[in-house]
Amino acid sequence: MNVSSNFSLPFIRRPVATSLITLAILLSGVVAFRYLPVAPLPQVDFPTISVGANLPGASPETMASAVATPLERQFGRIAGVTQMTSSSGLGSTGITLQFDLNRDINAAARDVQAAINAARSQLPPDLPGQPNYRKANPADAPILLLSLTSENIPPAQIYDAADSILARLLGSDPNDIKHIQQAGRFIGNHEGVIL
Repeated sequence: MNVSSNFSLPFIRRPVATSLITLAILLSGVVAFRYLPVAPLPQVDFPTISVGANLPGASPETMASAVATPLERQFGRIAGVTQMTSSSGLGSTGITLQFDLNRDINAAARDVQAAINAARSQLPPDLPGQPNYRKANPADAPILLLSLTSENIPPAQIYDAADSILARLLGSDPNDIKHIQQAGRFIGNHEGVIL
């Protein structure tokens, strides 16, 4: 007699018991399925740093060649950089650096600061300030862009209202808002503030 036939023989002789065992296994699977933790996406924090530099009035081409390129050369020497993307616009450039998952973000930030310092001599002398950087989470994409414009209120008062009232009101709970950035640009004949 075969071992497999010995195993299945009691189940064949007792079909009611076999049906009840099958039903019990099915019900326990359904109950257990409801308690499985499910996330829409795995929670992975990629070590990411965003670098920004501003040169008022500079064209996107100038920003790309005179500001972004020297910074990118220095950032390319940092160990553990897996991805580097940059975009240049009118008067500003942004570079995003993504590192290996096992790279410590604080050590990466120190390396980025050292690379910015090394590139400083290659940047335009009229750059108003040192390029800045911040640790970023790719999952923290902006969910709200707020624009303030006025035909009657001067731009200085719009900036003041955006900074003193709206930014503080929106940023009052650090658990809700991670980052608020103010930027100004001309919209037609009017100056606007984008939070």
